[in-house]
Order: sequence, then C-alpha cells, then structure tokens
Amino acid sequence: MHEFTASIRWTCDGDFARGRYSRAHDWTFDGGAVIRASASPLSVPLPYSDAAAIDPEETFVAAVASCHMLWFLDLARRAGLQAASYRDAAVGQMEGSPHPWITRVDLHPEALWAGTVPEPAKVRELHHAAHERCFIANSIRSDVVVHLP
Repeated sequence: MHEFTASIRWTCDGDFARGRYSRAHDWTFDGGAVIRASASPLSVPLPYSDAAAIDPEETFVAAVASCHMLWFLDLARRAGLQAASYRDAAVGQMEGSPHPWITRVDLHPEALWAGTVPEPAKVRELHHAAHERCFIANSIRSDVVVHLP
C-alpha cells in the first residue's frame, strides 16, 4: 500500500460568522512544494477567494491530465519512441444541482516526436493504454474522454 499526503493550512482573516473571510489557503506536499489555493471565484466571489491561486476543481482536471501524460510518455518510451514534447488543454465540466460534481474531463493531448513519428494508430493505442493505467482516472466516477486529432 502507498500513502500520499498533503497538508492544508488556512487561517481566518475576516468575519467568519458572516461568511466574509478569505478562502485562500496553502497546500504543502511531502517534497516541500507549497501551493497557494482558494475556492474558485466562480464559487466564492472576490475578495473572499483568490483568483491567482489554484482551486480544487482545476487541480482535479490537472491531476487527470498529468496522470494520463505520465503514463503515455512511459509507454511511448517502452515502445522505443522518442517524445520531444507534450501538451494538453484539458477541460473539466461541472454539472448537477443541488450538489454539483465534475462529470467529465476532456483531454486534448498533443505529442511532438523526435526521430521517427509513429503512425496515428500507434498513438491511439498508447493513449488507450495510458488511460487504462492512469491511477487517477481509475479512481473517479467522472467520464474521461481523450480527443485525438
């Protein structure tokens, strides 16, 4: 079994009883990285949220996209391919009422290759295998859709 930890720290700086306090807080990870987080301004209006900080919803989308990318790159390497760069413009969709949830994450991965460029069928195969292995995608009920050119 593996455990993953994060320390979340928030301090009240306003009128808590009236809901007039900052939702900004810090995430600290085991390697020492500290990230400023907040509720999204879409959920909590400014100035009680921090638009410059990351929010849990976008972090969720980034975690899905990052996990998929890491598996894709590893599988491409194992297949003898040489990836030069990778990018993804991932989008999460939140729906539902009264309890909204992220129902879908759309990935739009683009890999550039050094050396031999693989056939599109091979790239699709690698993305399918990456999706099957992604720990995050296997842990959620949201649909994850990989869009390939």
